[in-house]
Amino acid sequence: MDGEKKTYYITTAIAYTSGKPHIGNTYEAVLADAIARFKRKEGYDVRFQTGTDEHGQKIEEKAKKAGVSPKEYVDKVAGEIREIWDLMGTSYDKFIRTTDPGHERTVAKIFKKFYDQGDIYKGYYEGMYCTPCESFWTESQLIDGKCPDCGREVKPAREEAYFFRMGKYADRLIGHINAHPEFIQPVSRKNEMMNNFLLKGLQDLCVSRTSFKWGIPVPFDEKHVVYVWLDALTNYITGLGYDPDGESGELYQKYWPADLHLIGKDIIRFHTIYWPIFLMALGLPLPKQVFGHPWLLQGDGKMSKSKGNVIYADDLVRLFGVDAVRFFVLHEMPFDNDGVISWELVAERYNSELANVLGNLVSRTIAMINKYFGGSVTRAAGEEGTDGEFKAFVSGAAARVKEKMDALRVADALTEIFALFRRANKYIDETMPWALAKEEDKKARLNDVLYNLSEAIVTGASLLDSFMPETARKILSAFGAEPRSLEDCGVFGGLEKAVVTPLPPLFARIDFKALEPQIEEIRARQRAEAEAEAAREAQFEKSAPSLSSDAPASEKAGVKGVRLATAAPAGAVQSAPESKENKAAEGGEGVEESGRKPEISIEDFDKIQLRVGKIVACEKVKKSSKLLHETVQFGNETRSIVSGLAKHYTPEEMVGKKVVFVTNLKPVTLCGVLSEGMILAAEDESGNLSLVVPEKDVADGAEIG
Repeated sequence: MDGEKKTYYITTAIAYTSGKPHIGNTYEAVLADAIARFKRKEGYDVRFQTGTDEHGQKIEEKAKKAGVSPKEYVDKVAGEIREIWDLMGTSYDKFIRTTDPGHERTVAKIFKKFYDQGDIYKGYYEGMYCTPCESFWTESQLIDGKCPDCGREVKPAREEAYFFRMGKYADRLIGHINAHPEFIQPVSRKNEMMNNFLLKGLQDLCVSRTSFKWGIPVPFDEKHVVYVWLDALTNYITGLGYDPDGESGELYQKYWPADLHLIGKDIIRFHTIYWPIFLMALGLPLPKQVFGHPWLLQGDGKMSKSKGNVIYADDLVRLFGVDAVRFFVLHEMPFDNDGVISWELVAERYNSELANVLGNLVSRTIAMINKYFGGSVTRAAGEEGTDGEFKAFVSGAAARVKEKMDALRVADALTEIFALFRRANKYIDETMPWALAKEEDKKARLNDVLYNLSEAIVTGASLLDSFMPETARKILSAFGAEPRSLEDCGVFGGLEKAVVTPLPPLFARIDFKALEPQIEEIRARQRAEAEAEAAREAQFEKSAPSLSSDAPASEKAGVKGVRLATAAPAGAVQSAPESKENKAAEGGEGVEESGRKPEISIEDFDKIQLRVGKIVACEKVKKSSKLLHETVQFGNETRSIVSGLAKHYTPEEMVGKKVVFVTNLKPVTLCGVLSEGMILAAEDESGNLSLVVPEKDVADGAEIG
């Protein structure tokens, strides 16, 4: 009975309704769906929630540009998002919108509860504001004077706001993370959160805004609206009927705490620091696991409508079909590194994996059963040659797939299923059914071979139905079989008789050149849409007031703000009325006129730790034209280091070099990438740059001093 099943609650991040989601956004919904379907196959009572995040200044401005109300705007975009999720076959149980009346009522109650128990206080914050990211930054956090997250222009702004006292719960959260190593996955994300934020001390978090109106009003101060993260993150419990007054519904009692929050790596901080602290303040259990998956990147650079290179799920589906797109995004995304997508790559995988491996296997097997046995074969009576090894490989696939899925290695799980299909193709080559068919006394053996192939295909299709449900359904129907449970997939010989029916080609091979005109039409449409949108924005900007002008004059005069360190979290440029001003030197202090730095003592130099490190991997930082991300080996320790060398060295040139690094700098995050040190290089007046390398080969990790 359902009531006796073990529950499993999985969520995606809710999609922001600023525009149509591209394939990288859609990947998360498909990934969550594959996990949810597999858990159902394991026998769990699964609750799968997704939805849309619909408040904020960006939405308000986009609605103005479009000439509609914010609600009309988000209704349209939320409808588009839901259509794409449905198109991709996502089997969600709840699609929540943050404009749902029930969600808004509960968020207002939560805000009031936090205020009443002293977790929230009124202050103000100021700094350089990025409207698209809805984030404040210090000058030192900017990259080339622009937002370090999205690279867009920022403007000075100041605003009254309520803040949440994050430090009140920080030690408790650190203790929880240390006691539950599985809480943040992959481990690299956990290390980043601990080293970059928690262990450095948390800044209080802005949880209200006054410079726009499109949000949930603060119940006791209606010139404020609840700010994005307190509003958005609580969807995971409001969608279950949570009530802070103690009247939570049956779904909350049944499914909370969540088993898995599946999110993009760019919002890991909000889900592993802010969200757990909110839950602690509410006295609620924390989710069991947060997985920050990597990004799916465009093969020829960052996706941009103006370039016409954004890839959307519905465009891909029109050319390749739903299950082919699901296969690609699930199979091509590594566990903890970014994946790459392009039209050419999708077509290549379609032909090599889906047409050649899977489609060819199914069509050949059905054709031979029809040709040699009139459409049916019976359970194998004997065993010869590689039969035993083949059967063991097929029956062991379920356990291998489960092992990968338990570790959230979905791409590896799908690879295991296709390994089964590859092994079946090899089995055809080993047994040569066409040769057996020429000898009458080999007919029993031919029956057994084709039966074994049928069993392998039915098992493989049953495992595949979590990832490519429509394809699995077609295959199982063609073999007259029902989807097998995970347990049954571990037993070879479940079919009494395999009865096949003709099946059109599952994946007919694609000539990519024939698709190129359609792809160019898509790109041309995107460029035209981008030009029209840019024209609307230019017209809007002519009349739009600056953010800072929204603050009342009484708040602008005579109040000083605090500028925080570079390593502070985004949005942390803030102040409460009782704060003291932290003045920064305005350049030149302590520097001699000649440009030389002042003399230091040996004790000063001894504070710097210099070590030789070997660069074992290197890639460009996707949000910057100047930065490289190196993975550096220091003896038994590996570190992530970001350097501004992209204009001087390619990633390929960097790999394998042994270079001198400063290794005791405080870690910082640059363009979303953790940097745990600094590379040393020399540059002359002509701009020639050279890395500082040891004269002779020494072991990586060697200290300099």
